[in-house]
Amino acid sequence: MKLKPILSVLLLLLFSVVQAQQTEQLYLSGTGNDDTVKWDFFCTAGMNSGKWTTIPVPSNWELQGFGKYNYGFAKDSIRGKEEGLYKYNFKVPSAWKGKKINIVFEGSMTDTEVKVNRKSAGPTHQGSFYVFRYDVSSLLKYGSANLLEVKVAKHSANKSVNDAERKADFWIFGGIFRPVYLEALPLQHIERVAVDAQADGRFKAEVQVVGKADELSLQLYTADGKQYGAPVSTRLNSKAGMTSLSGIFQSPQLWSSEFPNLYTATFTLYQNSKIIHTLSKKIGFRTILVKPRDGVYVNGVKIKFKGVNRHSFRPASGRTLSKKNSVEDVELMKEMNMNAVRMSHYPPDGHFLDVCDSLGLYVMDELAGWHGHYDTPTGTKLVKEMLRHDVNHPSIIFWANGNEGGHNRDLDPLFAKEDIQKRPVIHPWEDFNGFDTQHYREYNYGIGNYRQGHSIQMPTEFLHGMFDGGHGANLEDYWNDMLSNPLSAGGFLWDFADQGVVRTDKNNTIDADGNRGADGIVGPFHEKEGSYFAIKEIWSPVFFEHREMTPEFDGVFNIENRYHFANLNTCTFSWKLLNLKTGQEMSGRLISPDVQPAAKGRLQVNLPQNWFSFDVLYLTATDLYGKELFTWSFPITLPKKEALTLVKTAGDKAVSFKESDSLYTVSANGIQLSFSKKNGILRQVRNEKGIIPFTNGPLVQEGATNFQNIRQYKDGENLVIASTFDRKTAYNTLKWTIYPSGWVKLQVKYFPAEYLTNFIGLNFSFPEDQIKGVEYMGRGPYRVWKNRLKGNPFGVWKKDYNNTETGETWIYPEFKGYHSNMYWCKFITKEQPFKVVTENEDVFLRLFSAAFKTDQWHNYEPLFPSGDISFMQGIPGIGTKTQRADRSGPMAMKNIFYDYEKDPARALDLTLYFDFSVNN
Repeated sequence: MKLKPILSVLLLLLFSVVQAQQTEQLYLSGTGNDDTVKWDFFCTAGMNSGKWTTIPVPSNWELQGFGKYNYGFAKDSIRGKEEGLYKYNFKVPSAWKGKKINIVFEGSMTDTEVKVNRKSAGPTHQGSFYVFRYDVSSLLKYGSANLLEVKVAKHSANKSVNDAERKADFWIFGGIFRPVYLEALPLQHIERVAVDAQADGRFKAEVQVVGKADELSLQLYTADGKQYGAPVSTRLNSKAGMTSLSGIFQSPQLWSSEFPNLYTATFTLYQNSKIIHTLSKKIGFRTILVKPRDGVYVNGVKIKFKGVNRHSFRPASGRTLSKKNSVEDVELMKEMNMNAVRMSHYPPDGHFLDVCDSLGLYVMDELAGWHGHYDTPTGTKLVKEMLRHDVNHPSIIFWANGNEGGHNRDLDPLFAKEDIQKRPVIHPWEDFNGFDTQHYREYNYGIGNYRQGHSIQMPTEFLHGMFDGGHGANLEDYWNDMLSNPLSAGGFLWDFADQGVVRTDKNNTIDADGNRGADGIVGPFHEKEGSYFAIKEIWSPVFFEHREMTPEFDGVFNIENRYHFANLNTCTFSWKLLNLKTGQEMSGRLISPDVQPAAKGRLQVNLPQNWFSFDVLYLTATDLYGKELFTWSFPITLPKKEALTLVKTAGDKAVSFKESDSLYTVSANGIQLSFSKKNGILRQVRNEKGIIPFTNGPLVQEGATNFQNIRQYKDGENLVIASTFDRKTAYNTLKWTIYPSGWVKLQVKYFPAEYLTNFIGLNFSFPEDQIKGVEYMGRGPYRVWKNRLKGNPFGVWKKDYNNTETGETWIYPEFKGYHSNMYWCKFITKEQPFKVVTENEDVFLRLFSAAFKTDQWHNYEPLFPSGDISFMQGIPGIGTKTQRADRSGPMAMKNIFYDYEKDPARALDLTLYFDFSVNN
């Protein structure tokens, strides 16, 4: 149906009026790294300097091939010389004449001079991460061409700005890195609003009005666009200035990280009953209360923050991001069951805060200041810019005044003055304002503070990741203490993603500046490391008490609700039984238990009668938004039962044996094995296709390989090669059993050499260049450390060989390292495969050695025993960038074993079976 001409005209007029009443925007740049506009550009130093060309805006110019890369700490050799000159031609609508026109820069690094039509728009702006604007109404040509010229100095002429932003532990970039646009407002308009919406429905707003107007009103709208409550209005006097609105709204839907309910607050300005301007803001009703010597309360509930530090960063675009990037980051954090994020070490893009509002993350918003701080005049201006832009976001719970000594204390009162909500101000790394936020405390010192201190304990950085250390390693220790201590408000891991940047000057390789930027839970492109999955399990709001699967299992799991607001009946639970040999599975849904926050309860799983014939039970919890919280796996079958199904002992031919000067050689069913007569060590394996280079074991780690007095004998159809026990010189013993089938059994009873030891287990040699991959039954596919065992489900995993070094290359999961709960493993080689089976529980499979790395403090050291392939009963922990493993909590302590008398009955016992046949 066509609209009648008069109706069409009326609608067009109405649309024009509505547009005129709202703030209009005209983007001169693109909106992010996925939407850019070419500007003319001239770089004064470094790559591609000294010539006019073009550059996408917004961007960091290093990522576009200009200037010089440098990773903080003022180590730039062309410091002070690197500037970018920008030019852009644009038109302004004729209809904008008579309005107030601002040019808005959302972020520019660093000192920024702006000219419009050859005339200065205002003073040079200093400070990279802050939204600033100039009134350019009088400089514009309406309806015709205009010239914008911008000069950006990468390093500031203001020493304090460089101290706060550039002498820092992160990449230092240059350029107009966030959007640039014009905004057009009526001469009489709402300049800005600041909202305080409390959990009890009390609402207050401070509104800055410019020009003459006689009435201001407010209407709230729900997420689906319906009016919420009655409008609130106030009469204005004829003078412009600050006014306030207040009211009470009944039973608002509250905002929290678990239930991020938002409303739209629409402010309308009237003159003579005519609408002259409207402005809308997303808001959330919620109350933040800090109780000294107690904790942080949101909506009356005491909160434990499961947080992470986050840089605004992408490898190919530096600090230039998009809303899509913000959604990706927040969703990934939420997937790890985090509820909080700290802006390190500067304010983020506005769209990141929008996403935190809408998806639900508590935010600590931070004024830049890594170890230095802004001078007071500069800092005062930047605090005002930051709060003007960010003040209405309900996700923001704290303000941080700089980082690790980068605190200008003169600025502290300004936060309360500029923030209608009076949110608490934090000094990260200090005991300040009731919060002890010290960074990277060793476990004993940190937990000592929790138990003996008086301030609220909330480390704004802890478990500093480096390569594969930190993050999920020892988080379980720290978190259990944080949960149990009433003074703890949780904490923030360092940090979210590896800061690996694309080097346009080095053939587009990824550079994390050695170990400086390799400290993320995920890689530069969000590749998931092992710690990602450990954190996801440890920080799951649904906690399962440990449970063994036995024939007497009654289907009951004890669970705990670690949500702050949600009942577990808002979650869905499902189960799946899986036979790992046949692929047969059964599954079903469960009745969600009614368990209040912080309470314990029971989850009843009604399994079929034949459930014990399956290998593993999986339980999945999903939140009310359909997101998986975690999937727990409970092995049903045990290694000994699995070994009985795999190992074949009978054969058609007898085992044969021959002896030479130094070797015992045994043959069975096409398999030929050679053992040292001196110590029983395996020297060679051969089958019908040739040699399998699996040799030189078992070697005891860490302990004495003192197998002595080797003898051979028949045990029925089997042949045995065994050592003889001696309490002083041969207290470790081995026993090889070769079956007619060709299968080989190894039993070793052994004692670690020390009371405290990094390694407990047996090593063998195998050339790394001959391995192609493995297939194994156990927990996987990610490697583990003694202090990071969580996150891996039980199943059968196949991994191709890679040489990934965590934080330097990003093909995950890493092949090399320790893998937990091995039942069996098939080694896929370039020549022919072989299989190893164990009947022991809790065996770690060690696959070769990751490259040894350390730092000046020897905190991060990935330790591996000698040899290439190992079967371990004790493995080491991994340290962080700031603590050695043994100072990171009980889980990271060395393995403890004590037996002074070398009593054989108290020896460790490890049994392995080997299948070297052609058809294994």
